[in-house]
Amino acid sequence: MKPFTDRTFVDRVDAGRELAARLGQYKHRPDVLVLGLPRGGVPVAFEIAQSLHAPLDVMIVRKLGAPGQPELAIGAVASGGVTVLNEDILDFFGDSISLEEAKTAQCAEIERRERVYRGGRPPITVKGQTVILVDDGAATGATMLAAVRAARKLEAKKVVVALPVASTSAYEMLSREADEVICISVPPGFYAVGQWYIDFAQTTDEEVQDLLARA
Repeated sequence: MKPFTDRTFVDRVDAGRELAARLGQYKHRPDVLVLGLPRGGVPVAFEIAQSLHAPLDVMIVRKLGAPGQPELAIGAVASGGVTVLNEDILDFFGDSISLEEAKTAQCAEIERRERVYRGGRPPITVKGQTVILVDDGAATGATMLAAVRAARKLEAKKVVVALPVASTSAYEMLSREADEVICISVPPGFYAVGQWYIDFAQTTDEEVQDLLARA
């Protein structure tokens, strides 16, 4: 189905339910696994997993921030140690970036969050599964790109990206990387994910834990 060019969601639950309606071909399939990107992607993924009657887990991705500018991503690292880098930003900062040090710190945080979110439960096996990766939106697409490549490294059989909204550049990039991209809206006036939600309140760690436990 062709994406809308302009669609606003009530909240992440609304977005998840609409996405689930577009993923009906994956319902009741024993090889399907839904992975939400914490924190905002998990409420969306929960609705999808419930509708498809599929297991839910997390794929944690952490941004690698530039020196002195933590919000400027030089790349991202995902569960399994997969790293995606922004070569243009790396070239700009040159030797001032301690990439391995930043990656080590974020990998440790990923492991900590996996323990906390799952409450001691082991991760669900990705190998041989059709994996649906879910977030609440994609601006640059770097975070989801890291998740796609992590799923590949973990030997997923098929990688599907499910997003309520994405920028044109993120949608096109992810369409080249994933086996399938289901995206409801690709608006021309995109500048931030939150602009396409009426309620875009921050998702807490406790909410992520609760949704995973309920699933």
